[in-house]
Order: sequence, then structure tokens, then C-alpha cells
Amino acid sequence: MNDKPKNLLILQILEILKKYSDAYHPMKVSDIKARLEKDYEVVVDRKAIRRNLDNLISLGYNIENDECARINKWGEEELVQTNWYLEGDFTDSELRLIIDSLLFSSQLPTNQCKKLIEKLQGLSNVYFKNKVKHVINLPSNTSQNADLLYSIEVLDEAIEQKKQVEFSYCTYDTDKKQRPRLNNDGTPKKYLVNPYQMVATNGKYYLIANVDKHDDVAHFRLDRIKDIVLKPQPRKPQNKVLGWEQGLRLPEHMAEHLYMFSGKSERVVFIAKKHLMNDLIDWFGKDIRISSDKTQKDEIRVETKVNLKAMKLWARQYGPYVKVISPKNLVDEIKEELLQSVKNYEEE
Repeated sequence: MNDKPKNLLILQILEILKKYSDAYHPMKVSDIKARLEKDYEVVVDRKAIRRNLDNLISLGYNIENDECARINKWGEEELVQTNWYLEGDFTDSELRLIIDSLLFSSQLPTNQCKKLIEKLQGLSNVYFKNKVKHVINLPSNTSQNADLLYSIEVLDEAIEQKKQVEFSYCTYDTDKKQRPRLNNDGTPKKYLVNPYQMVATNGKYYLIANVDKHDDVAHFRLDRIKDIVLKPQPRKPQNKVLGWEQGLRLPEHMAEHLYMFSGKSERVVFIAKKHLMNDLIDWFGKDIRISSDKTQKDEIRVETKVNLKAMKLWARQYGPYVKVISPKNLVDEIKEELLQSVKNYEEE
């Protein structure tokens, strides 16, 4: 044994198991002994390693092993423990799923995304790193806003404490750079907001809130929020927000706001091709009302409550397979926009 403190040994063994073991790569005591010598220049006997493995299990670490029979020096059969490995908090498939979600996210700046992936890789062993090293492509349209993680922290605190926040809100200019919206005098416009919930939809993160000087619901993209400040004053009660007199019903709210447009929701009726059923459930949820038309076996009649701006965009997206029949004002708006679209493609 060298002169290093003995109480470090148990931590060194734990680190070795974290780094070099899993169910497919168990370690014998001799393997752990060799790693101690190579990585930490620590020389100990096998009994000390076994004793510390037992101590780690007593402390609650999920360390697995196999039992096998062997004949001892007295010719007696005895059970011995071997093939030790640490069962991690995450499986490799779980970590891979989280990492993939980061790789395909456009919310985080590339450098922050890479740092998070490195931290996630550190939760597994050396074999996991080899599995994901070939996945390096990051989207080219990632956010430029380095404030995202800080904004989430402040909003978490504000929602928990039921406080207001104030921030600038950015939009892209023609030079492809984000800049804060401005007041008439050229100063950055500040939004005093009552925050209620953060949600993820369509690959984006949003804040569901109320702008304090208005009565209705507002949605803000988190990656466009900058210079956020937690305010001391309490936020507006939810039942004071238009449409939330009975409180926020999140599943209903998300189903009604397909693209997170603000504004009220109304009952909409439309005809759709039956092959759109998967898309209908994905977009509107299972609360939609469906009836069949016996004369048109490939079509269904759908009723739902939805934000009209969102419905107009959705109907145009699925144009060849959808026909909105009410309300009339929405039908007229869709017709007008479709006619304008045709004009845009007419030859002069």
C-alpha cells in the first residue's frame, strides 16, 4: 500500500466501476486491482478490494456480480463472487435518446449543446462514448441566444414563486441575426409578463403567459427571450386571464393552439380524408368529435375547438385533403388566402 489516504480507495474503486464496467463488461477483482495500479498508482490486496465492494453495496450503490462454484485448497466446493459491475442510473439507450434530442434541437447554441452532450456521456462508461462518437452533426440553424438556460432557470423560479418577470423579446433581421424588438424611440421593448407554464411542442420551447397590461393569453419562444429579470411583485392570478376563468387546462390548451398562436379558440368543423387519422390525433388529440359520411366512404367530419389562426395554417398545410366548413369567417379567410396564393404563381 502506498502513502495515499486509505479512505480514497473506496472512491477510486467506485470510479473504476463507473468508467470501465457494465453488464456487458463486468470486472474481476484482479481487473479492478490492475486498474488501481495503472490509473491511481495504488497497490492493494484482493481482500481490501472485496471489502470495499461490500461497503459500496452497503451504502446503496447498485453493484451486481455473479456467483460461481470453485474448489478451495482443502478440496471443498465454495461459492465465490466475480464479474462485478455498476448498474448506472441511465441505460445506454436512455442516454442515447436524450443526446439525440439535443442533437436535433434548434433551441440551444451549438457550443452549449456540445457541452451538455459531454456531460451526458460522462454519466456512462468508456464503451458508451465509442457508441456515440460518430453522431456529430448538429443543425445549422441552431439558436444564437446563449441566454436560454439562464432564462429557463429564472422562469422556473418565477413560476414556483408566482412572481412576474420582465424581458426583451427578439426577432430575426434580414442579416439573420436576432435583435430585440424596439419601442418607437429605438430603445429595447420590455415585456412585463405573468408566467404560468413552460411547454415543448413542435420541437420548440414556449412560455405560456399573460402580458400584464392585457387580459388574454400570450406565448413566447424561450430561445427568443433575453435579459430576463425576476420581479418582486406577484403575478396575475390565472382566473383573471381571459379564457382561464376555471384555470389553465394544459392538455386542452395545447390541443387548441397547434402552432402556439395567441388568441381565442372557437369550434371548427371540417371534412378530412380518413387517411389523415394519425395526423388528426397527433395535432388535435383524442377529444375531437368524428362522424362518418356514408356517401363519402373515404371522408370523415371532424369537430374540435381550436385557435382560428392555427387552424387556418393547418388547413393550408393539409389543403388537398381538408375542407373547412365552419365558421364562415374562417372559410372566407382561407378562400381569400388560397386565391392570393394562386395569383402569386400566375405568369405575368
